[in-house]
Amino acid sequence: MTGEWLDIGWAEEIPLRGARTISVEGGDDIAVFRTGEDRVFALLDRCPHKHGRLSQGIVHGGAVACPLHNWRISLATGEALGEDKGCTPTVPVKISGGRVLVCRAGLMRAAA
Repeated sequence: MTGEWLDIGWAEEIPLRGARTISVEGGDDIAVFRTGEDRVFALLDRCPHKHGRLSQGIVHGGAVACPLHNWRISLATGEALGEDKGCTPTVPVKISGGRVLVCRAGLMRAAA
């Protein structure tokens, strides 16, 4: 089905252990991360604790550290790791031909 996935660019344009953001009209930004292992994930760009912009955090392994208070958030699940509690919505993402595709419906749900 066409239109279900939004092409946001080349995977290699996202730095390893870095992020890019997608603006969603009427909602919060989405952060798209690329790990050191070259895996790509997408989350709402907001920490569940103090709403820090996760796209500005440090990616290490399969998690990102919030730049405001260092909570670690799983890139796969959006769950806070360790004793911290909270969850950031995730957005389905896939790679096709080197291009990063995010699920349109997932963008809307996460940003709402």
